[in-house]
Amino acid sequence: MYTPGEEIVQIVDEHNRELGALPRRLMREQCLIHRASYILVFNAAGELFVQKRTATKDVYPGYWDVAAGGVVLAGETYEQSAERELKEELGVGPVKLNFLFDQYYEDQENRVWGRIFTCVHDGPFVLQAEEVECGRFMLPRIALDYSKSEPVTPDGILLLQKFLTQEEAVAAVTE
Repeated sequence: MYTPGEEIVQIVDEHNRELGALPRRLMREQCLIHRASYILVFNAAGELFVQKRTATKDVYPGYWDVAAGGVVLAGETYEQSAERELKEELGVGPVKLNFLFDQYYEDQENRVWGRIFTCVHDGPFVLQAEEVECGRFMLPRIALDYSKSEPVTPDGILLLQKFLTQEEAVAAVTE
C-alpha cells in the first residue's frame, strides 16, 4: 500500500547540508527543511506539462503544479529522486535530465531546497492516481498566467519565473 507519510526523507539545514533523515510525516509536522527534485516536462513543441495535484496531497492539495517531482529520500541524490518521481508520477523514463539550477523556497507549510531539471517527453503519460488528478500541456507563459486565476504551487511558480527569466536572458544574448 502507498504510504507517503512513512517515506524516509533527507533533512537538511538552510545551507543544504545534510542533518539526518525522518519520516515525511514528521518533516511536514515540524516544517523541517528537506530536499526535492522538480522536473519541468516539455513536449517537442516547447509546451510545459502542468498537472493538478490530488486533494489528498500533504502540501498544496488540489493545486496545479508546473513540475513533476517530489521529496528526496534518505540516501538518494537529486537526480535519482527526479528519475524515480518521473517514473512514479507520470510513467516516464528513462529520459535525459538537464540541470537548470538549485532553489531554496520557504513558506508557512514548506521549507525546501529544490534542484530543478528539464526533460522532453511528448507522452503518453501514466498518471499516478494517488498524486496526480489530471494534466495537460500549455505554453510556459500561459502556465504562469494560469496562476492568476487558479491555485498553483507557489514554489513551482517561483521556479517557472526564474526559468523564464533565464530563458529570456539567453535569447537576448543569442539574438
